Amino acid sequence: MNVELLAPAGNRAKLEAALYFGADAAYIGGKNFSLRSFADNFNGEELKSAVAYAHSLGKRVYVTVNIFARNADTAALCDYFAFLSGAGADAAIISDPGVFYACRRSAPALPVHISTQANVTNKYAVKFWRDLGASRVILARELSVEEIAGIHAFVPDIELEAFVHGAMCISYSGRCLLSNYLAGRESNRGECVQACRWNWQVRKNEGGAESGWMNVEEDERGTYIFNSKDLNMSAHLGELARAGVCSFKIEGRMKSEYYLATVINAYRRCMDGGYSPQVERELLTAAHRDYTTAYMLGANDKTVNYADSQTKGDCDYIANVLSGGDGYAVAEMRGRFKTGDVLEVLSPSQNFLKSFTVQWARLPDGTPVDDCKRVQEHYEINCPYVLSAGDILRRRKA
Repeated sequence: MNVELLAPAGNRAKLEAALYFGADAAYIGGKNFSLRSFADNFNGEELKSAVAYAHSLGKRVYVTVNIFARNADTAALCDYFAFLSGAGADAAIISDPGVFYACRRSAPALPVHISTQANVTNKYAVKFWRDLGASRVILARELSVEEIAGIHAFVPDIELEAFVHGAMCISYSGRCLLSNYLAGRESNRGECVQACRWNWQVRKNEGGAESGWMNVEEDERGTYIFNSKDLNMSAHLGELARAGVCSFKIEGRMKSEYYLATVINAYRRCMDGGYSPQVERELLTAAHRDYTTAYMLGANDKTVNYADSQTKGDCDYIANVLSGGDGYAVAEMRGRFKTGDVLEVLSPSQNFLKSFTVQWARLPDGTPVDDCKRVQEHYEINCPYVLSAGDILRRRKA
């Protein structure tokens, strides 16, 4: 499938994991002007290094500059775009027309991708941005495959990107004021508190008489009335590609390395080999909410996840492989494990899904241990497969 797989990366380790597990490109944020202010993000030198690293692998980096700017931001934005152009960024992701103007003025050679925050839902909006010089539009999540096909037919000479997996905002294309109102943190400047994920209650008022708080219950566990399900379009990638989508986007700059590795590996395998029960099962192994295709297949009123915030997934994240050899692997511990545990390999290689029993483990100084419980400690363990740096070890839950 000749479509780009685009992954999020909140820091350098996540960038490396995303590219290792099969992403063709990554989108990252700098320390300013990004809608994920609480991700680690990249300072100037880190950003230049990230771009150079991706390019050394023949891959691309797009930088989010998708806040809704104020007057005071303008001068710094112009400097930032000039910096991004000089750093070799492959595109800037922009939602605000004023920010777009600043980019074209200060870095005219820097390609611009229009963010999903711009709420592009029709063919004339796409044509508008194409005529202004944008090279790609990231479509609103509210669109169906049929509508996307209509847009592509009307404006075939601009790239179309669509989200295919991850968390969705209950508000229209992410334009939400709940966080501002309840916590004083501006969603549209990167500080969303995700109030929609909270468990809510209501207060009953009859004839002006206060009757106290009432639980809003879907069942005995309560309900999360603003909590959207997670998008999962893995079974419909072919339809999206035929509709004209050139880039499949994964959500999640705040997610863990393990989450990104799991999801990107699954989508890479799906794109290269087709959808399968293995892909379906793999997307259940990392933490997620109930899945939905949202509006991609047409009208849908079943997108709210009433039951809980999210499941923990079918596997525990145990360790990052640092190196491997004949009969052993060196791994950095991320979850407690013991001798006797059965571990499974998450890898882009043929070692994917192979498992083995931990028979012995030792510290770097050679001290044998039965209980590996020091977080980020390096352990050498037996392994019958030759693993590579970047592979991940996990343990299936009972």
